[in-house]
Amino acid sequence: MASTLSDQLEDIRCHAEACLYSTGSVLEVRAGISAMANIPLPPSVKYCYIAAETMIIENGVNNNRQETIGSLQRLSTALNILEKYGCNLTSSSRPKYWRTVKHNNPVFRATVDAIQGGRAVLGLYGYSNQQPDGLSFPDEVVEPDIEKVAAVTLEVMSLRMELDMLIKEAHPHPEFFERIIPSLNQKDDFGPISDAVAIPSSLRESQPLYMSLASLSQSSTSAFLPVRTANASTSTSISTRHTERANHHRTVVTSSKMRKNHSSSLPSWHCTYCNRVNSNQDILCETCERPRLASSGSAKDEFPQPSTITEWQCKSCTVVNAGSSILCEVCERPRLATKPPATPTRPPTPNRPSAPVLGMPGDPDSQWVCQFCTYVNYTPASVCEMCDLPRPEPAKMRVKLHPPSQVRRVPVLSVKPKDPPMEDPDLRRQKRIREEGLKLIQLIRDGEKKGVSPEEVYTGMRVSGYGNILPCDWLKAELPHLLDQICATATSSRAALLKAGQNQNGSGTAEDTGVEEEQPRGGGVTLSRAEAKLAWLSAGGDTERAARQALRDRHAKVKELCSLGFTDEARCQEVLRQSEGEVRGALSLLQRPLMEPFHQRMWSDQPEPPIDINHPDKQHVCRRLLAVYDLPSWGRCELALSLLQERTAPYSLDDVVQAVRESHDRDFIRRVLAKECPICLSDFPHSKMQSLTSCQCSVCCGCFQQHFTIAVRDKHIRDMVCPVCWEPDINDPEHLNSYFSTLDIQLRECLEPEVYELFHKKLTEQALIKDPKFLWCSHCSYGFIYDGDQLKVTCFQCRNSFCAQCKKPWESQHGGVSCERYQSWKRQNDPEYQRQGLAGYLRDNGITCPNCRFQYALSKGGCMHFSCSQCRYQFCSGCNNPFHTTCAVIHCSVTGLHAHHPRDCLFYLRDWEPGRLQALLQNKSVEFNTDTPPGTQAGLCGVIEQKDEGGQQMDSACGAQTQPGHAGLCEKHYREYLVSLINGHSIDPAPLFNANELVLACRRYQVDDARGEMEDDMTYYTRILEKLIDEVPLGDKVPRKK
Repeated sequence: MASTLSDQLEDIRCHAEACLYSTGSVLEVRAGISAMANIPLPPSVKYCYIAAETMIIENGVNNNRQETIGSLQRLSTALNILEKYGCNLTSSSRPKYWRTVKHNNPVFRATVDAIQGGRAVLGLYGYSNQQPDGLSFPDEVVEPDIEKVAAVTLEVMSLRMELDMLIKEAHPHPEFFERIIPSLNQKDDFGPISDAVAIPSSLRESQPLYMSLASLSQSSTSAFLPVRTANASTSTSISTRHTERANHHRTVVTSSKMRKNHSSSLPSWHCTYCNRVNSNQDILCETCERPRLASSGSAKDEFPQPSTITEWQCKSCTVVNAGSSILCEVCERPRLATKPPATPTRPPTPNRPSAPVLGMPGDPDSQWVCQFCTYVNYTPASVCEMCDLPRPEPAKMRVKLHPPSQVRRVPVLSVKPKDPPMEDPDLRRQKRIREEGLKLIQLIRDGEKKGVSPEEVYTGMRVSGYGNILPCDWLKAELPHLLDQICATATSSRAALLKAGQNQNGSGTAEDTGVEEEQPRGGGVTLSRAEAKLAWLSAGGDTERAARQALRDRHAKVKELCSLGFTDEARCQEVLRQSEGEVRGALSLLQRPLMEPFHQRMWSDQPEPPIDINHPDKQHVCRRLLAVYDLPSWGRCELALSLLQERTAPYSLDDVVQAVRESHDRDFIRRVLAKECPICLSDFPHSKMQSLTSCQCSVCCGCFQQHFTIAVRDKHIRDMVCPVCWEPDINDPEHLNSYFSTLDIQLRECLEPEVYELFHKKLTEQALIKDPKFLWCSHCSYGFIYDGDQLKVTCFQCRNSFCAQCKKPWESQHGGVSCERYQSWKRQNDPEYQRQGLAGYLRDNGITCPNCRFQYALSKGGCMHFSCSQCRYQFCSGCNNPFHTTCAVIHCSVTGLHAHHPRDCLFYLRDWEPGRLQALLQNKSVEFNTDTPPGTQAGLCGVIEQKDEGGQQMDSACGAQTQPGHAGLCEKHYREYLVSLINGHSIDPAPLFNANELVLACRRYQVDDARGEMEDDMTYYTRILEKLIDEVPLGDKVPRKK
């Protein structure tokens, strides 16, 4: 049996959960909840998610039954709030702030937070993240678990329904809860007292019951005691304690009105308007609904009120709240708010019949309890007054037959009817005004749906009267005829006025028609229905006043059009009729013929005629300037025209307009229009001048184009600088990239296509030079990218081969051997190489550009400043350090073009005597040549070097006189030969520095050369020499080839 009930419970639970979080109806959910509550299973088995038994024990166990019922009621209220949280999460349209539950919410504090286990239910919903001011969902949770929330919400609903049935003693299986809450079986000694009057003991035995009631009705109010509402079972048990009433069945009587009339423990207050005695819990008077605080001072003196109010009952949900609270703890409505009106979508509920009173037991069939909110409703109402849900079909209940009671019924006490209060005239007037206002608002809303304005509805209601016909229907049927009548009246009135004016020679007055004394020269006036309608509305529905108002409005509009330059009054009348009284529309109709020539010129295919600055009409020229060139103001147009009309100013119209658009200063505009080109010395406007971003120089567009065309065709890419100041210095790679990126935009507009293509080709080659795989051909100086791994490379341009590593022309003897072995073999076996001697050595170890890696078979002697012909890079041929004008070395005071050389650079060692250089090599055991090689020309140096002849760089032999012991070289090139050996073996020349050279080197490289006290020369020079060698290394860019 238990498994069958469990299966039945699981089926009902699954169906109700699906209805709760899907599109199921509310009735199906409530039917499932009711079925779950009626299944005879203990709470520990029935509830899977919430700890029902623990919540009931922690919140419902008290000393007596009355306190237990109160605790269960508070628990039921808290479950009702938790149910709303769950329904909000399962709803398809969740509230905006569904992720959080705030602790400062008064409803939350008074209900959920006031019971044990409330926050645990919120945790089951998903509110597991503790915040300083409440609970929230975790940040990683995007949507709540709808299925779990629906299951928990369903158990909350079921537990609340079971608690409500326990409180009302209507639970079908209370034995499961009596074990948990033993105090439910306890009965109070006096039981719950009903709303009946407490009868003194002296009257119970000596007088009949009806006599006691009569005497009580005549006694003072102190004889009445506070009462409590009784349920059916407890009151029956009390009344049947006597042996004669063993078979008596008592009907439960609950009457709120009797509780108010007979409760003497609660203080009362009198309404000063209708003298109604109200309970202290009531904020508004029950008769006139006047607020309690509206009583006068005399009333307060006669009926003093208590200084504090301990509690008050909400007019909306009937919950009794503490006197200090302003909002209701359950529905959060304000304290003085009345019960909310019923929704208009529901049919009006008939008046609820009065509850049965003492002595007149009500019919049980006239009451029914809502299964969702447990509110007691009365027939014939088919919808619950609290939750607006329909009445379910009554279940068939077995009728229990009770034996007839032998107790004599108490006759009904005669109650003296109260005199109806006098109605206040002010209230009656306010009620009438309110009803009329509501009726007018409803008519206006109906009119808005039909496209009728509120003014039309109000005026139509006034004209049509307050009959059965609606204003909208009257406006649709009668208003067109009425407007035609107004138009006819205005026309006839205008005609009569004109005729009277002609007969009396203009002496008549226009006082009756509302027209001014000035009589127009036009004929009759034909009004439109729109004008008549506006006049009719402004006149409040009066036809004659509307006709006069329409004539006045029409006359004012005609005068306005005449003031704008349109003097034909008949034409003005006609266009006003066509535009239905709109002045703007009438003005458009009047201006259309005047704009016809302009429209034809605008839409024609012929080109716009040029602006004639010598046109006699100055305003015509200014208007053309405004229309064509969009100048900012009329004053700028006049300034441009005056500059164009100057005789000595050869300005073009476009240049003047551009200058005037930028400034309004005449002197500044003249300076802008007359700028001198520094190359051709001609005057040009600012718009015809070109300037680079690297300097402030400006040249004309012609000179700019010619300069860069020649530079692209005949010069190197680094020669493309300003033709005036030759800026910028593009040896710096960072400046080079930014400069050419902006120059490319300027050259694209001014150069011819083939020249611009050549510029891009050179720019591409400049970028390819930086690639480590880029090679220069040693035969034709053609550059290309080589991706192979073999030493033999064939040029794509001349088809000749060379070595990719040593850049020497390829020979068969180079195959399979390294470049060093090949050079050694060549020196030993090549007669031509032997004949050249050290001159060939210097040629093979010539100058290599550190920027583009292009090799030059030249010597390094002479001027150390070398400029690469391929990339225009300027560097020192001895150490490869760059020459520049803007130095990046800290504390450098040298200005102009210079470079910083290391101490082993040829720049410093070329001043040493050959014997000193030989001694440096001998200290390191390095061999060097001193004999002249056989076959060389005696007496003349044959080293090839670059010479400046006639402004051109030419390569030719040195031709200087050789010296004995210098291996057939001049002294300059022999020193270069010795320095190349020193650099090839990385020999430091510092040990051979004399005292002056050592101190000068320390100062040059910023080494501390301070001399210590009592330090001799030997110790001092030895110390700073070691410091110089340790702190300043040799040059990192110096060629180290052996």
